[in-house]
Amino acid sequence: MANKRRDDLRSVTTERATRLYALITLVAEAPRARQELIRRLRMDVRGFYRDLNLLRAAGIELVMSEGRYCLDQSRASAYAMLPFPDPRLTLGEAREVARGKSAAHRKLTRLIGSITGTRLAGRGSRR
Repeated sequence: MANKRRDDLRSVTTERATRLYALITLVAEAPRARQELIRRLRMDVRGFYRDLNLLRAAGIELVMSEGRYCLDQSRASAYAMLPFPDPRLTLGEAREVARGKSAAHRKLTRLIGSITGTRLAGRGSRR
C-alpha cells in the first residue's frame, strides 16, 4: 500500500495538481464544508476523498473541525509538499536544471546518474 501511495504522488496530472493547489488555497483562506469544496472545485465526492487521501499521503493535513475542513499547517508548507506533475524534460534539459547546490538539484542529479550510470558533480557535471 505504501508503494501505491508513493506512485500516486509521482503521477499526478497537471489538472489534478491544479485542483489540489486550489483545494489547499480554499481551506487556507477559511474552513470549508465538503459540499462547498466539491461545488467550487467541480468534482464528485469520490474524487474529493481521493484528493484528500493523496494530500495526506504527501504529508499535508486537512482536518475536520465543526463540519468544515481546514489546513493544519501553513499554506506555504502545504504548497511546498504538493505533488508536481512530470514536466517531461529531455535528459539535456534535466541536466541543465540540475545545476546548482540545493537539495532539489542534488535529487535531480542523483536521478540522472541512476539513469546514465554516471556520477554527476553539482555544478560541473560530466557529459
